[in-house]
Amino acid sequence: MAILKKIISIFLRVGVSIILLVILFKQVDEKSLLEILKNADIRFLFLACFTYFLGYVFCFFRWHMLLKAIKIHLPFKKIITSFCGGVFFSLFLPSTIGGDVVRSMDLAAETKRPREVVATVFLDRLSGYIGLVILALSSLLFGWKFVIEDKSVLFSMLIIFGLLIAILSVLFNRFLYSKINMLLSSPGAGRIKEAIRNLHHEIHVFRQHKKVILKNIILSVFIQTITPISFYLVALSLGIKINMLYFFIFLPLIGAITLLPISIGGLGLRDATTVFFFAKAGVSKDFAFTMSLLNFSFIVIFASIGGLIYVLTVHHRRIQSNKSSPLRPAQQ
Repeated sequence: MAILKKIISIFLRVGVSIILLVILFKQVDEKSLLEILKNADIRFLFLACFTYFLGYVFCFFRWHMLLKAIKIHLPFKKIITSFCGGVFFSLFLPSTIGGDVVRSMDLAAETKRPREVVATVFLDRLSGYIGLVILALSSLLFGWKFVIEDKSVLFSMLIIFGLLIAILSVLFNRFLYSKINMLLSSPGAGRIKEAIRNLHHEIHVFRQHKKVILKNIILSVFIQTITPISFYLVALSLGIKINMLYFFIFLPLIGAITLLPISIGGLGLRDATTVFFFAKAGVSKDFAFTMSLLNFSFIVIFASIGGLIYVLTVHHRRIQSNKSSPLRPAQQ
């Protein structure tokens, strides 16, 4: 029954992505899209692609920083392959959360410390979200005049900020945490309750590593600036000339919405929100959609490379795992 639910869930998310893409393709001119791509400046596209790649590099070191903090010392190769597996599977599984599950399972198998590994992955994602909110609010402060009359942008900002406050309150406020535990008192919520309890306990271990958490958040803010810069370079390659602040205001909102696990790899959802928000800056649907598709092509390129690295090392890692495990005695 559980497997059937997962299959239905995946099909529903694939359906959402397909429906959104079909709607978008009906609203744009395909010939116009091809013409825009044909006239794109390759130099800016290569620069945008390289900038996007740097984001993955810094994300890897952000996670590695958390692993080191709780003394999970593994060879660089093992951590890189787990990270690459996460990048690859995030392309096909719901949002980026699917990729997080894969790297959690992969590294947990290597370390035999599943709770700690899951905590690092969760904190890695949480610090990224904190960085996203900080960037969004800072950009709104500097670009207030661009969106002061736009209620949808301000409302979206309020939601992502409120969600962050809610998550932090549940994690670090014992009263709210106890209330959540009471709500999960039903018989069917046993596993969920236990998972939340374990995660809560492991996250509190990081209270002893406040400097690491602070460095992690600072790095996250820096990482979150990479996506708007990459998008801006893509826009320049297409001849789109609007104030750069629009990218720093809109991209955190688009990124937060794309995190919702209602599509596959954010496909369709990312494109629809890009068209919606950049229309407010005077960018036509054709150009905004092309800009989003080019950004998605970067994701596909690096996810494919990550998948190749992951697949090519699976056999080697299994051999190493078998060597490290003690031989079981023969059954009598």
